[in-house]
Amino acid sequence: MTTDSIRRVSPASPAFAAPAAVDRLQTLGLIVGVVGLVLSAIGFFLSPDYFFRGYLVGWVYWTGISLGCMAIAMVGHLSGGDWAVVIRRVLEAASRVLPWMLLSSIPLLFGMRNLYSWARPEAVRTDAVLQAKQAYLNPQFFVVRLVVYFLIWMAISFSLSRLSWRQDATQDLSLLGRMRVISAPGLIVYVLSLTFASVDWLMSLQPHWFSTIYGFYLVASQGISGFAFLIVIAVYLSRSEPMAGVFQPRHFHDWGKLLFAFVMIWTYFSWSQFLITWAGNLPEEIAFFLPRIHGSFGWVALAIVLFHFTVPFTLLLSRDLKRNGRTLAMVALLLLFMRWVELFWQVEPAFANRHAAFAWLYLAAPLFIGGFWLFFFALTLKTRPLLPIHDPYLPEAIAHAQHH
Repeated sequence: MTTDSIRRVSPASPAFAAPAAVDRLQTLGLIVGVVGLVLSAIGFFLSPDYFFRGYLVGWVYWTGISLGCMAIAMVGHLSGGDWAVVIRRVLEAASRVLPWMLLSSIPLLFGMRNLYSWARPEAVRTDAVLQAKQAYLNPQFFVVRLVVYFLIWMAISFSLSRLSWRQDATQDLSLLGRMRVISAPGLIVYVLSLTFASVDWLMSLQPHWFSTIYGFYLVASQGISGFAFLIVIAVYLSRSEPMAGVFQPRHFHDWGKLLFAFVMIWTYFSWSQFLITWAGNLPEEIAFFLPRIHGSFGWVALAIVLFHFTVPFTLLLSRDLKRNGRTLAMVALLLLFMRWVELFWQVEPAFANRHAAFAWLYLAAPLFIGGFWLFFFALTLKTRPLLPIHDPYLPEAIAHAQHH
């Protein structure tokens, strides 16, 4: 389809409707979700403690992809880059799965006593640190904050998505400015709220430990998850019409550079946290790293260094690799896998009672949550054309790519 013909397409036209590949993705997600649900249910009765640990990892992992895509969409609105226009519908669909993530947080509310020592009154009574933090770290306030976070994020994502759809339907260019007006403070609110969420969900697993950079670590993590996911989906969609001629090497090159940037940012935050903590050598601070770099977890830490940073960093230096969608997707898949490994490394060492026989629940719960996440993502993606047809920058973005 030429750029001139794109301008004449109606949003209701089937020209850019989701292909059968999206239906297959929806079916696959449903199957994986049901299998994960069955395995998780079995695991819950065998070991509730491990069920909730695995569930926390899976829930934070898939929430991170939704939020990462929402943040990338806001950056795209502010920058106006070609790289963001052609993938906007994918980003919007991923962020609109947030209601499922809020709903799927309910099991965590029942597992707070299993996960967090501050949620157990008997532990608080004998711990001066927990007593000092009780005004913030208590089950009731935890639930209130979780709901508030998601209401904020859903308000941002659905507002941007609704304005984008209205702009497509009405061709009102003023709506592009309104999306930028929402995105600027939206990014600030996202970073601030995620900083608090990182404390609630992960840092408070060890409430005696703290890190002032931890929120930025999670922001960078979600940037990696979001870009890795959109690259994989772009390659998947580009294998069939109508997107086969839309996603070009130039687009993959841009996404690859941004993925590379977030790998570097994540590494900077992670290394800074480790270096400052280790140099300080304070008992309450090094308690986080000691169990994570000794024994079997030391090997996991080494794997994170190699495959979350060294290998992706080395590969993403290549311009040719970044311009090749399939090879770039392999790096993206590696990073998506390592995000799960890194979250496992964040959560499991926080607990003293460990039983390797139940470690499979760290896989079952993410399959359950992720399967239904993919189902709702594909379902949402099918409700709109795969491109913002009447965005004034779309023809230029496609033509620009076609000439490089």
